[in-house]
Amino acid sequence: MGWRLVRRFRRLPLRSRLALLVATAVAIAVAAVAVVAWLLVRAQLNDELNTSLKNVSAPTQVVVDALKQCEVGTQIHVTEKQSFAYTQIVGPDGSRCVARYNVPVKVTALDVAVANGQRESALHDSVTDNGQPVRVHTVREIGPGNTSIAVSVSRPLDEIDTSLNRLALLLTALAGLGVLGAGAAGLWVARAGLQPVDRLTEAVEHVARTEDLTVRIPSDGDDEIARLSRSFNAMTAALASSRDRQARLIADAGHELRTPLTSLRTNIDLLVRSERTGRAIPPADRRALLESVRAQMVELASLIGDLQELSRPDSAQGGQQLSIVGLHEVTATALGRARLRGPELTFVEDLTPWYVRAEPAALERALVNVMDNAVKFSPPGATIEVRLQNGELTVRDHGPGIPAEELPHVFERFWRSPSARALPGSGLGLSIVARTVQQAGGQVRLEPAAGGGTAVVITLPGATTPPPTTLS
Repeated sequence: MGWRLVRRFRRLPLRSRLALLVATAVAIAVAAVAVVAWLLVRAQLNDELNTSLKNVSAPTQVVVDALKQCEVGTQIHVTEKQSFAYTQIVGPDGSRCVARYNVPVKVTALDVAVANGQRESALHDSVTDNGQPVRVHTVREIGPGNTSIAVSVSRPLDEIDTSLNRLALLLTALAGLGVLGAGAAGLWVARAGLQPVDRLTEAVEHVARTEDLTVRIPSDGDDEIARLSRSFNAMTAALASSRDRQARLIADAGHELRTPLTSLRTNIDLLVRSERTGRAIPPADRRALLESVRAQMVELASLIGDLQELSRPDSAQGGQQLSIVGLHEVTATALGRARLRGPELTFVEDLTPWYVRAEPAALERALVNVMDNAVKFSPPGATIEVRLQNGELTVRDHGPGIPAEELPHVFERFWRSPSARALPGSGLGLSIVARTVQQAGGQVRLEPAAGGGTAVVITLPGATTPPPTTLS
């Protein structure tokens, strides 16, 4: 049964749950205060009644009248005229003598103990012969013939019970009003407190329905709701930026792919037309066409590879794990490939050991891109200097250099210098370099070299020695 209630409670809307929790908490608090107040009032009224009974002595005439009633054997009766307190005499044997205009109260063992001299007084509850609850105070007295008697003075408890019942009704009514007010206050608090959540929900639903990532939520204040709103705004901004970059990448990729595909299609159409018409293409022209087709296919494959590299997630390069790799070793490998592409160039290297944490294949591809740029822009017979000192790799060429106004754009995707657009390449090489270096925790920059040319400076965190191998 309890689990059913919990499940039903969890199915309620958040606003209803908050209102119900507030109403329940207030109801419990009001009920606890009401019960404590009622108990305190009852204890106070009982104390006052006990004090009044202890301070009130039975009038002598009433006691004498009660004794006379017992002596003459008059039948005890109650008339409509009753006194404020009921008085009666209790004998050692438990007999009682009731004065006129008083109500007889049942004798208890405590009253007999007082009459026998075993107790000086007794304060207890009892009932009249008619069943009316009373509070009794019995004291020991010396009766005729030096006999021990007890004088009992009683007061009905109806006056206390009536006051307590009225108080209970009043407290119940106040508690009910308090619970209703708490419920209304809970609904108001829930509605006011959840307004930012409602705005956030509406924004999320709007984004899910329209895919509009320009929605922003006001985030005033420093509370949890404001933090949630700022996080949502940051998330939608990041998604919008990512979608814009994706759209720009697709547009740029389509533009870049169109050129080699158009050229490739033109060359292939010429070859096909030659075969269909039977008009042979001169051997030299045919070789040139086939060489152009091969070069365009290589360029197209390289462009597709670059696009695949850039489309990988930013963390762990396509899910591959980072590992400790020698930057000097990867640089030497990339340098070897660069020598094959520029046999007429002179390479000067100075590599000191440096170990970094990176993905080896991605790091090698990035360094190959850097070396390829140096080879591409170096004139025949020029020198390319490669130095690695304390985690800073510098690749310096002696080419024409890059104008200062173009330096801020060199790491943008598909950006190519106007002077280099006639050269082969996709404009993605340095973008891949910057991304790979950043994922390894480093930095890369291009700067004009002294005496002409361009220097690519890559800084990666690491150490001069590899970490010790952990034995399992």
